[in-house]
Amino acid sequence: MKTVFIKASAIFVVLLSVITYYSCDKSNLNLLPHGPTEQSYFTQESDFTKAVLGVYAKMNDLFWYNACQTCSTMPIFLLPGDDITTNADDEFEIFGSIQSSSGRVDYFYKTWYQIVARANVVLQKVAEVPDGIYQTPNLKDYHKGEALFLRGYAFYNLWNYFGTSPLDTARVTSADQFTPPGTNGTQLLDQAISDFTEAATLLPPSWDDANRGRVTQNSANGMLGKALVFRASATGTTADYTSAIAAFDKISGANLVPNFGDNFSFDTENNSESLFEYQATQAFGFDNVWLSNDFDNAVGNLSVFWGYYDNNYALFGYSPFYATPKLRDAFNPDDPRRDETLNPDDRTIRKYVSRNKLDQPGVGSVNNPRLLRYADVLLLKAEAVIQSGGSAADAINLINQIRTRARNMGGGTEPANYSASETNKTTIMDWIMNERFIELAGEGQRWYDLRRWQMQGIINLDNAFFSSNTSSMSFQLPKHLLLPIPNSETDVNSNVPQNQGY
Repeated sequence: MKTVFIKASAIFVVLLSVITYYSCDKSNLNLLPHGPTEQSYFTQESDFTKAVLGVYAKMNDLFWYNACQTCSTMPIFLLPGDDITTNADDEFEIFGSIQSSSGRVDYFYKTWYQIVARANVVLQKVAEVPDGIYQTPNLKDYHKGEALFLRGYAFYNLWNYFGTSPLDTARVTSADQFTPPGTNGTQLLDQAISDFTEAATLLPPSWDDANRGRVTQNSANGMLGKALVFRASATGTTADYTSAIAAFDKISGANLVPNFGDNFSFDTENNSESLFEYQATQAFGFDNVWLSNDFDNAVGNLSVFWGYYDNNYALFGYSPFYATPKLRDAFNPDDPRRDETLNPDDRTIRKYVSRNKLDQPGVGSVNNPRLLRYADVLLLKAEAVIQSGGSAADAINLINQIRTRARNMGGGTEPANYSASETNKTTIMDWIMNERFIELAGEGQRWYDLRRWQMQGIINLDNAFFSSNTSSMSFQLPKHLLLPIPNSETDVNSNVPQNQGY
């Protein structure tokens, strides 16, 4: 599975290149193509499998840093929250210098839309496939479910970072689709919820070992519940919390692994706690982590969290990322998760680093980034229960499952369980927010939570909130709850308005 993603991506690029080349040069109209064309390619079910894997493969470009510090998007995931900081004035930590001309914003935006575009091609081709091409029972549904899930995941992220960007649900085949309108409110999130809902009815409960890492029913129901909690946070709709609980309840066979650290180790990937993780690529003898995955070949392993947490020479002098003092101090010193997450003396991050494996050149990691864990789901479910007026004791018991796992790791008494007799909603929400802070620290989830809780009115974000190493914080509301739409979009599409304040 790991080695297939990037090769499938290369196939996608070759097909698109052939189509573009032969459509632009009239002198080539009567020549036979030198490679597969779109019309000749989708003739067997393995072609559809490769196309689906090509959608996954594009995510590789979200998880690298080696090519250039000005296009790596990992700082967008890691820095805007109050858990991770740097020793430099990075735009995504200090907020005030974020501009619509930012190369990283542009790369981030384009990558998500390339994922959407690839998914839309797969959905079209699967819908049009003649009878008899698919021989494996249910594989057609699985492929559709995977494309829907990945498109939904892209829309979920686009809503969280850009809010108002276009909604593309069909393959672009004519000029009138070149300038789609922007969106309002939760339209992008609404589509993500629709895609996850349908995907959950189509995907398999599991895959065989050769296909480990491909999304399943649990992946779709987990992301569906998460997206519903996020929409409820934005709109205050109680019914969304109730629907989220129903989606979470459909997750089967998942559980918390006994060792918290197994969620960040190369040798315990795709475990029972992992509902969705990206398979860090291992190359076909061509390991070049400085090349984009669209470089017509398998181009090497990922950088992911390790690249910014390990202070490897490949950072080329840029500041590594550290835990904030706020994060360090949020842990009870006897909580075993603290020392698994960070070094309390110098605040260096240990997640994804202490049990990592590097590729042969030593500049890329083969350790999968975990994108949705069952621990995340349990805490979201606790939030949905308490916000929908459900049983306070049930919500507290969900939080305590997380704390019990942590306590049992060290065989001590911390973190102690919260009292199941507590009934104050504000107190229980504080417990949930604190648990999400320490349990998911440094995993790229924190900004999503802070943004929606600010929208919900539970917290009040300001410069002091972030506990940054830098002194140049310039956070402004509501401006910085969204990134700017990049110039590459607004310069060519007047139908998409710029986000407020940019």
